[in-house]
Amino acid sequence: MAAEKKAYPLRISATVLEAMQRWSDDELRSVNAQIEYVLREALRKAGRLKSGKHETAIDDHNR
Repeated sequence: MAAEKKAYPLRISATVLEAMQRWSDDELRSVNAQIEYVLREALRKAGRLKSGKHETAIDDHNR
């Protein structure tokens, strides 16, 4: 079963967006997938999101 995705408008500075674009290009991800990956990793490190197999599969799918 696929994880539910919700659209969320994001205001972001041009400088940060350009840096995310370069990073996502290096990682072979879309900018959206890269932003979600970075947020998820930050949440895990802060102990606010549990790691799971399903999320890893989502990461691989977004590459």
